[in-house]
Amino acid sequence: MRIEAIVLTHVHADHRSGERVLADVSGAQIYLHRSADVDYLFTPLDDGSEISLGNVVIRALHTPGHTPESISLLVVDRTRSETPWMVLTGDTLFVGDVGRPDFGGTDAAHTLYASLHEKLLALPDDVEVYPAHISGSPCGRAISGKPSSTIGFERRHNASLAYATAEEFASALFTGVPPKPTDFDQTIAFNRGRPA
Repeated sequence: MRIEAIVLTHVHADHRSGERVLADVSGAQIYLHRSADVDYLFTPLDDGSEISLGNVVIRALHTPGHTPESISLLVVDRTRSETPWMVLTGDTLFVGDVGRPDFGGTDAAHTLYASLHEKLLALPDDVEVYPAHISGSPCGRAISGKPSSTIGFERRHNASLAYATAEEFASALFTGVPPKPTDFDQTIAFNRGRPA
């Protein structure tokens, strides 16, 4: 097999990511949302941009809130159907929780609410959900240990999706948030391609 594309759902703050090393070794292009604040070359994605991998198509959904450049990746297997099969939600939607917007404050929480309700919850119930983290990550408050779910199950049982307004959602999200990772500043500088 050959690595064809390296796609980041967002610039990470909880670990040093290795996309640049992988790109050097594999020759694959790095893809990020157009608004990503990084100091290295990447192929920009917009909402609706597609990456074709033979019969499989990855469609970018701009789902800001956790970070401004956050995207989710909708996967379609054209040998089976044009209907979306799964969505890789990065740090936007977890099993049992949603991404923490506290680095961007209340405005980011309102943006995250819109991304969840207008983009992800607009998908069919049977679309499988694969987030970037399971329990133990500081990127959410109550992430399940289960590695996957469906849009329908999360719509019915994810308490973070039950708030009727963006204001209620924002207020609730800032309760019980884990502390910011201690090396946050150094990690995000490294991941943006800047000196720590």
